[in-house]
Amino acid sequence: MQAEQLKLLVIDALEDIKAEDIQVLDVKEMTDVTDIMIIATGKSSRQVKALANEVVMQAKAAGVQPLGVEGETVGEWALVDLGDVITHIMTPQTRLTYNLEKLWTVPAQSEQASAERE
Repeated sequence: MQAEQLKLLVIDALEDIKAEDIQVLDVKEMTDVTDIMIIATGKSSRQVKALANEVVMQAKAAGVQPLGVEGETVGEWALVDLGDVITHIMTPQTRLTYNLEKLWTVPAQSEQASAERE
């Protein structure tokens, strides 16, 4: 399955279980680990677990075996690695603490700012 199709599958799975603030980051220019990073919020650790499980179930139903799943037992932050798409699902406080969007967008913004100065 191509990255774009996988991205849509993950978004659908997250929306099915009512994830909040779903963000899609194109990180292929920043890392060789993945092309797309999806970040979403679950209202509680229970919802985080359910969201991660839904992503895994829908991926498997589409014939995609996750490369790894981390944190789904605790529920503060779950990561589902589908290769070209990595999904981070966090409680609101955990998401605020780690602020992955800023971490993965700063270099792109810095490059843009540098280009604008030249």
